[in-house]
Amino acid sequence: MSRLWSRFGMRSLAIGLLIVSLAGGYWLGTDRQSQRQNAVLENAQRDDRNDLYQQKLDVAAHWRSTAAQNAAQAAAAAQAAAAAQAAAAAAKAADDAARKQQAASRGGSRPPATPGVPVPSSCAQFTGNQGIACAILHEFGFGIDQMSCLVPMWNKESHWNERDKNPSSGAYGIPQALPATKMAKYGADYLTNPVPQIRWGLSYIQGRYDTPCKAWSFWQAHGWY
Repeated sequence: MSRLWSRFGMRSLAIGLLIVSLAGGYWLGTDRQSQRQNAVLENAQRDDRNDLYQQKLDVAAHWRSTAAQNAAQAAAAAQAAAAAQAAAAAAKAADDAARKQQAASRGGSRPPATPGVPVPSSCAQFTGNQGIACAILHEFGFGIDQMSCLVPMWNKESHWNERDKNPSSGAYGIPQALPATKMAKYGADYLTNPVPQIRWGLSYIQGRYDTPCKAWSFWQAHGWY
């Protein structure tokens, strides 16, 4: 009887150990599987964190690059705008200076006016520039009778216009002086004042033809004097 129980007890113990061993192996296998799963999960989470961190780094680097580029573009635009503004200011200053210089040259360097010539009553039949010529005749020793030749000759030359200019030769003024600067001897305002023009014309006639009537005769034969 005791042997029977002894055998039964040994078998029971063996079976119990087997069950415990099986249970332990099961739980051990389950725990290892859980550990592997946890390791895989942790690796995935770590990779995700690394990817997210790298993305943040990339975003930060892109932002810094974009910010630097924008800053450079803004600086270049500001520099270009400043240069354009400076150029415009310089151009305006140069234009203002040119205007002032031009105004000064018109006002300050204007040649002095040649004194006028009173027309005597004996020349009352002549008006305008012809009246002035009649009044100047005596300065060169000519009589009023010479006006009968001087009037038609200078009428042919310039119509007695003190601003008349020959477009082909450049001859200028009432007597058609060539060049016009010859008349400056009788007045700095020779381009606009008939007095120095007439004086030069009568002096030229006196030296070349002796009298206006002789000059007119030559003109009629040649078309110039």
